[in-house]
Amino acid sequence: MASPVRVRFAPSPTGFLHIGSLRTVLYNWLFARHHKGTFILRVEDTDRSRFVEGAIENLYRSLVACDLTPDEGVAVDGTTIIDKGEYGPYMQSARREKHLRYAYDLIEKDAAYYCFCTAERLDEVRKQQQLTKQPIMYDRHCRSLSKQEAENRAAVGDEHVIRLKVPTEGVSKMHDMIRGDVEIPWAQVDDQVIIKSDGFPTYHLAATCDDHDMEISHVIRGEEWLSSLPKHLFIFETMGWKAPEYAHLPLLLNADRSKLSKRQGDVAVEDYLAKGYLPEALVNFVALLGWNPTADREIYEKEELATLFDITKVNKSGAVFNTEKLDWLNAHYIKELPVDDYLERLRKGGFLPEGIMAERAARVVRERLAKLSDAPEAIAETVDCAEYPSTMLVWKKSTKEEAIARLTAIREYLFKKNETWFGDAVGMERELLLWIVEMGWGNGDTLWPLRVALSGREKSPGPFELLFVTGKDEGLARLDAALQKMA
Repeated sequence: MASPVRVRFAPSPTGFLHIGSLRTVLYNWLFARHHKGTFILRVEDTDRSRFVEGAIENLYRSLVACDLTPDEGVAVDGTTIIDKGEYGPYMQSARREKHLRYAYDLIEKDAAYYCFCTAERLDEVRKQQQLTKQPIMYDRHCRSLSKQEAENRAAVGDEHVIRLKVPTEGVSKMHDMIRGDVEIPWAQVDDQVIIKSDGFPTYHLAATCDDHDMEISHVIRGEEWLSSLPKHLFIFETMGWKAPEYAHLPLLLNADRSKLSKRQGDVAVEDYLAKGYLPEALVNFVALLGWNPTADREIYEKEELATLFDITKVNKSGAVFNTEKLDWLNAHYIKELPVDDYLERLRKGGFLPEGIMAERAARVVRERLAKLSDAPEAIAETVDCAEYPSTMLVWKKSTKEEAIARLTAIREYLFKKNETWFGDAVGMERELLLWIVEMGWGNGDTLWPLRVALSGREKSPGPFELLFVTGKDEGLARLDAALQKMA
């Protein structure tokens, strides 16, 4: 691409970072990296009624946690929200005066007009349209006011908004990088409010003007904005500006094909991170919701995805959010972590109890974890010895006497080993299996009572892993307790 690529993510500070928004962020980030461009964070905070305190900080922390830190725009330095870059301010509310000037320019160009309709009148129009089954749109009542009359009323303080004056005939022809050529009849496009009665712009004016001012080259956003694209292109064309290229991403869906929503489970990125989903797994998973560069793999590094990314290859239809696949991916990433990194992430998440046995158990159960929050229960089941009947110590067709003989011999064997020997599960397994062969015993009738004595469970990690967890003293104590049960 000849001109510099500049893309932006422009959320409203209304709460958490939705998992669907994470995909929008990621695709913008991948597109920017692929084209050696710039990824910008801009905050659309002009709707003051929906502003949530702390939302910007939470959102920024989620982006940083997922290693998707913006190159430019709104940033959080400690507890302070700052601007980073030369195109600021990046908080939309701080650009209000610019937006007002652009709105007045549109009025001068006969592309916008003052509207003095009251909320009561608009509500009545809406009710009549519902009764007659007409599209719910503004009836353009104030569009016929002369410019002079409208300006006089605004000047004396009559409450008003400013609306776009879009064409009423023909079609708006657009191109979308994912969907190709799109046509929307102008008859379906409302005269959108662009300046509210409080003097703040709506998204439609502010986002369009800010995209121009910040030299945004490509807009990658959700498909819910596709029907608004004619209004945005109308502003660009009226103002004589070059419009960005657009790509509208399909929705994320539940398994029943309904829109992914809070009512059907977690949708906030911070909730997934708090549950112990690794950021790199979450990013890998979200990247493949509606796009896969090779179709024969599921595991990709983020930088590799950037190299392969092609926005035109994103599917047009909605992508199903498959939690089972996310769990599988996350389990893979957990297994691939260096041991020290794995243990540190457990600690930071509050998933690792104190003590050497818990730390050793964490190593043993790693293969069984779908997410880090599964660790405490798995660790507890490995560390704790459950209550069990003495009959459970007897292997299949073996006898109580044989079980006692095996446990007694194993106890004597283990008693002679030093504590260091118990720190190597692989070495223990090799030596113990060799010893069982030398004794002329079977693995089942020897290892079954050992595993039950150490765990108290019919299903548990193997006896070598359990000895690694318990260490010498606790291991011998559990063998003594088992022999006492059978005495």
